[in-house]
Amino acid sequence: MKDLKTLNAQSTPKDGVSGGVSRRDLMKGAGAVAVATGVAGFPAILKASTGPIKIGVTTINSGRVAILGQTAVAGMNMVVREVNEAGGIDGRPLEIVVRDSKGKPDEASRMTRDLVNNEGCEILLNAEASGASFAVNETARDIKKFCIHSVSETSSLTADPKNRVDWVFRCARQGIHDAVGGGLYAAGIAKEKGLKKWGTCSPDYAYGRANTAEFMEYVMLFSEGVELSVETWPKIFQPDYTENISTLLNNMPDAMYSCLWGGDLVAFIDQASLYGLFEQFESFAVNLTDYPILTAVKQLPKGVNGGSRYHKDIPNTEANEAWYNKFMANNDVLPTNWSWANDSAMRFIVEALKETGGDTDHMKMAKATAGRTIKTPFGHDGELTMRGEDHTLVNYMVAYGKSVSKDPYMVDVKVSSWDDIYTHEADWKKRNNYS
Repeated sequence: MKDLKTLNAQSTPKDGVSGGVSRRDLMKGAGAVAVATGVAGFPAILKASTGPIKIGVTTINSGRVAILGQTAVAGMNMVVREVNEAGGIDGRPLEIVVRDSKGKPDEASRMTRDLVNNEGCEILLNAEASGASFAVNETARDIKKFCIHSVSETSSLTADPKNRVDWVFRCARQGIHDAVGGGLYAAGIAKEKGLKKWGTCSPDYAYGRANTAEFMEYVMLFSEGVELSVETWPKIFQPDYTENISTLLNNMPDAMYSCLWGGDLVAFIDQASLYGLFEQFESFAVNLTDYPILTAVKQLPKGVNGGSRYHKDIPNTEANEAWYNKFMANNDVLPTNWSWANDSAMRFIVEALKETGGDTDHMKMAKATAGRTIKTPFGHDGELTMRGEDHTLVNYMVAYGKSVSKDPYMVDVKVSSWDDIYTHEADWKKRNNYS
């Protein structure tokens, strides 16, 4: 196994574009069948059902967070290789066709249509951040293609009935789930250490605004006397955080929360460490626990409270360890939250295809997916469920721990209870008229 620091410097996944057969090979095969059937006196037509089942993917494969898009594709390919080596779906191989949207909503929507109209994709796997996911959500509604969002965590994407589409699902974390788990964890520390004044530093777009509001709502609910004294909202992918860091230091809260992610979180930590920010007050960063982030930070501060993303010890099971080792053996990128979510999304697609006999009709796929439970290393008890009522993933690992500078990078991990999450999520849905 390669060293984590060495692997983090490499950014090209093996087999990062297609998990199936090439178009050239398909054309050769089609020609051979046409000749054979023509000689036998039958129409020289290759039925579409004998070709690959194409799954159209848009994600972010360039710029500061390109590593996450690459690990998403690597997660998909883990399943594609496994299925194709076993003979595919009724003899049809799976093939993913990937487009780089750069995280832009208009590009994600345009490319989604192109994947269907010009590439023949029958299923959509949307590995986009929230802004682009909302755009693709409406595209999938319009073109009536089965779609799974595998990255976006903005709660309203699936919680708000106005956004819900009968044939669209979310196989990713949902902000409210992390907010309840993180709020309970943070409230315990707030009570213990008397953390009353809080500050926030989160990205200025839908996910950052919603996630931060939800987290602070539950910190205040579970710990009396907490108040939000300072907020700062850096733009997504901005290069310099000096102004945001100065705002926090000038206000000196007792604690700070951030849902910065990917390269933005790395840049913020590196820059904030120069000012000693993490020695000034208790810090919480929900998106800290992804290996490329943990290993890319020049000097990981000790004692930052990080939320679970992907970690080979969360859950600490043989199945999770085996998946981690297999991922490392087959890829030149490190596993992330986007990796396990896309591995899982692809498994939901595969199980639905098995039930439909390979029929990719959007409503048949939806019926085969709603309420489905799959075996997986990433579930709280070895299983993940696609909840039927709102088409969102539940029972994944929600946890927080303390950062340390070397492997295992996170210690003192506390896993959240899904009984608590379900209870508070139901109340949250009622307050927001999402029930």
